[in-house]
Amino acid sequence: MYIPSFNRVEDPRTIRAFLHAHGFATLVTQEDGRMQASHLPVLLDESQQGDSLRGHMARANGQWKSFDGVREVLCIFHGPHAYISPSWYEAKVAVPTWNYAAAHVYGVARVETDAAFMLKMLRDTTSKYESGMPSPWGMDLPKDYMESMMRAVVAFSIRITRIEAKFKFGQNRSPEDQAGVLRGLEGSGDPESRRLAGMIRRQGGGSG
Repeated sequence: MYIPSFNRVEDPRTIRAFLHAHGFATLVTQEDGRMQASHLPVLLDESQQGDSLRGHMARANGQWKSFDGVREVLCIFHGPHAYISPSWYEAKVAVPTWNYAAAHVYGVARVETDAAFMLKMLRDTTSKYESGMPSPWGMDLPKDYMESMMRAVVAFSIRITRIEAKFKFGQNRSPEDQAGVLRGLEGSGDPESRRLAGMIRRQGGGSG
């Protein structure tokens, strides 16, 4: 991923928080020169020995057959993004752009065949996304039904080898331009634009 120095994110805590917050990722692999991508919820596990990802996909999705524990895969995490109008800048001569946050996580994927690993991963994934529900669903299912559902999916883990993170928030613009962009995003009728504005504010950007 092309990352100018002013857009590069290197702080591990910031990167981890981003991955936790945007866990629906695009998993990309290559097999015999053929690219394949799947869109999946994945979990980040933090460890002093090295971070990793956990997830699952349909057994009918043949992408898992390339998880050999040797070849590198790419998992792309997408944050909020929005169109940036030149009319928001103080500068009179400018062009449109697109601001966004993204992280490319590279690692080595392997299939996890242990039933206990799969069950924990499924419970952890469900708990993460049910936690904000008024009445969280607890995955309390009949044993035979649960076992049939588990046979239909494949669990995997990815040992993370490197991460490239980019927050493109207009950091190369003047403070006045950055403030104008933030006002434009916050005043937009587009929910995604407002989400991007919120992230910029949380990261301490926007110059006001």
